[in-house]
Amino acid sequence: MEKKDLRIVYMGTPEFAVESLRVLVEGGYNIVAVVTMPDKPAGRGHKLQSSPVKQYAEEQGLRLLQPERLKDETFLSELKALHADLQIVVAFRMLPEVVWAMPRYGTFNLHGSLLPQYRGAAPINWAIINGETETGVTTFFLQHEIDTGNIILQERTPIAPEDDLGTIYDRLMKMGAGLVLKTVEAIRSGEVKETPQRETGSLRLAPKIYKTTSRLDFNRNAEDLHNLVRGLSPYPAAWAELETSNGQRVVMKVYRTSAEKAEPTEPVGTLVSDGKKMLKVACRDGYLHLKEVQMAGKKRMSVRDLLCGFHPEGVRIVTEKVIE
Repeated sequence: MEKKDLRIVYMGTPEFAVESLRVLVEGGYNIVAVVTMPDKPAGRGHKLQSSPVKQYAEEQGLRLLQPERLKDETFLSELKALHADLQIVVAFRMLPEVVWAMPRYGTFNLHGSLLPQYRGAAPINWAIINGETETGVTTFFLQHEIDTGNIILQERTPIAPEDDLGTIYDRLMKMGAGLVLKTVEAIRSGEVKETPQRETGSLRLAPKIYKTTSRLDFNRNAEDLHNLVRGLSPYPAAWAELETSNGQRVVMKVYRTSAEKAEPTEPVGTLVSDGKKMLKVACRDGYLHLKEVQMAGKKRMSVRDLLCGFHPEGVRIVTEKVIE
């Protein structure tokens, strides 16, 4: 089959999904439509903002569909009228069967983990948070249960100690685009092979990240806290709430840390500093050294710069209440 004869509907929303769409467009594939989320209010002015996928699709002159509901009859009629042979999903929404079962070659998804591990909404985050030393990308055909379909292709990459969400996200975005292209080529040539997911041993899941997930609990081990920071940097960022000696409370986001294993001499949650370039927090089995932070209303900065105007004496970490 020629590339132009394979009619593809592409579904995605964030920046992560743009790279895969770009390689398909530049590779000469026939993208008959792009499905993305409706525009949403953003910023202080609450102006409607288009998704990164929509912005790219408009630049390329591709047809756009932005349904509020995926089971809406008008949307389903429009989708059916496209006569797509294949649908590709990258960082979109869970599709109803009436959508994913529509094309003759089915619908495949790109997932940012080595399935069956880390099924769920935040696979890149959780692999780092859990201290994994390897991750990857997987393409698989959709079926009823989320992230459980037959695997088509998979590629691996190491997670280095210095990696965080930002570096792994960028790497998997590019790896994933290449894997999407390979998957489409395999389907087009009729050489695609499917492998059922083997659920051996314990499976780790990747649920959505909430504000409570991102809170630093200094009753945990230093290495666990360090991995939490890595897995949430640069966004949404791990955080702690501080209380000054006069009772004022302020949220501090934490972007870069290191772990020190030791016998802490201070109570858990105590800030320790030399007043110049070192700021650390006592935790269960040592200290979490803060390297780069952002105080509420301030810019992101190094701890060295922070200590030019921030005096940790009398400041404590709040542990008894989570800000919602």
